Amino acid sequence: MPVSSQPENPPEPPEPLGDAPSRQADDVVIIGAGPAGLTAAYELGRLGKICTVLEADDEVGGISRTTERDGWRFDIGGHRFFTKVKVVEDFWHEILPGEEFMLRPRLSRIYYRGKYYDYPLKPFNALRNLGLVESLRCAGSYAWARAHPPKDQGTFEGWVAARFGWRLYRHFFKTYTEKVWGYPGSQLQADWAAQRIKNLNLFTAVKSALFPKKGQREITTLIDQFEYPRLGPGMMWERCRDRVEAAGSKVHMRAMVNRVRHEGGRAVAVSSVTDGAVTEHQASAVISSMPLSALVRALDPPAPPEILAAADDLNYRDHMTVALVVPEMASFPDNWVYVHDPTVRMGRIQNFGRWSPYMVKDGRTCLGLEYFVFEGDDLWSMADDDLVEMGKREIGALGLVDPATVEAGYVVRMPKAYPYYDADYKRNVETLRAWLDANVANVYPVGRNGMHRYNNQDHSMYTAMLTVENLMGASHDVWSVNVEEEYHEEMKATGPGAPQGPAGAGSGRDAPVLPKRAKAGAA
Repeated sequence: MPVSSQPENPPEPPEPLGDAPSRQADDVVIIGAGPAGLTAAYELGRLGKICTVLEADDEVGGISRTTERDGWRFDIGGHRFFTKVKVVEDFWHEILPGEEFMLRPRLSRIYYRGKYYDYPLKPFNALRNLGLVESLRCAGSYAWARAHPPKDQGTFEGWVAARFGWRLYRHFFKTYTEKVWGYPGSQLQADWAAQRIKNLNLFTAVKSALFPKKGQREITTLIDQFEYPRLGPGMMWERCRDRVEAAGSKVHMRAMVNRVRHEGGRAVAVSSVTDGAVTEHQASAVISSMPLSALVRALDPPAPPEILAAADDLNYRDHMTVALVVPEMASFPDNWVYVHDPTVRMGRIQNFGRWSPYMVKDGRTCLGLEYFVFEGDDLWSMADDDLVEMGKREIGALGLVDPATVEAGYVVRMPKAYPYYDADYKRNVETLRAWLDANVANVYPVGRNGMHRYNNQDHSMYTAMLTVENLMGASHDVWSVNVEEEYHEEMKATGPGAPQGPAGAGSGRDAPVLPKRAKAGAA
């Protein structure tokens, strides 16, 4: 059974192994100080066990960090603190007291050809914005697609066009999806669309809007508010790091792991490099949130060629934020806006002042223009000043903000932001998982990159919690976290006017299966 919430009857916490004074600080080595790594360290400290955390970067939080430049704070992609996993929610509020959390309204829309569209799409809003003539064309396109459905509905393009028509597909589905994943919709698989859009088509959407079922008791929507730390998600992990160290563990920054030494089927030491100096940390166990491919490459003695080949065959999609400081009056009320316009390369815009007013300065806000890239491609390699100028041109071309009002600009690059799902990734991950279990049984991959799983922050944390329990004698299947098909942020209401509440235990999240990508190439 998939693990996606706290068990109904959780086992009693096992006793810590041995007495605290007799244990070494580097008994358990944790690789990575993101949500998974720091959660593992904190949970070990809760059990009276100290550990060593090795972080390659100079900031904690991984992709959930908050980067600060000149007093402006940037969230990498936007992190809503909402979960259906109760133990994770309790963890958040144990780390940060209530006054450090803000309850924020959710507003996200689509920006297309100078107009805002509700997200999720609402038929009347969309048709009104498109205008009578284009709406009739879209209706005709839908009728044509029903009479002459695409031959190949196994692709994202064919699946969506068959249910909404080609014109609506090009308006609202094609551009943004291709920006995010870097490939044409004709090369993406349909199963991802089926999970996100489910059984909806244009006819049923309009019919439901015109004729809601009499006495309908259950309505599914997206959450309309969420919690958010006052100074961004990095505040959570900076505070967690402090509490981990206060409990006796040590978090080493700029400590790049270059070797995991193993003997007799178990890891015995982890080496890290800081400013050219190598330090070896003895290890009775290793909890790793570093990219799974990098973990396998760091093993000494090396894994067999076929295992290294599977590791090298894992790919990633990377992320870049161009943050522009503008007057508050020049911004928009949304937390973020999806940019479906094909004339610009940005895919989404965050309004950090709407996430938290404490992340910006009085009278101004900061807009985070998001670009989905492959490390080493033309955007990734562009100079920061040129990226800022491009961002200014693009928001000007869209008519969102006058480029002359931009007061400052910053660039934040985030490599390996999204595990890349191609046709072979499942087989590669399973090959690596089985080999690690058989040959280095005390190495435990956790988190998004550690497991090469498109996890949310809460799921990454939960894999770490279950792994710590396994270290102490439990037998959870950590790899079953986040495999259900129900979309993570869906909420259900029952009965007229009923408040929103958790929609059961489902909390899955998925990504499309993408075309095979050569390591040296870019989309």
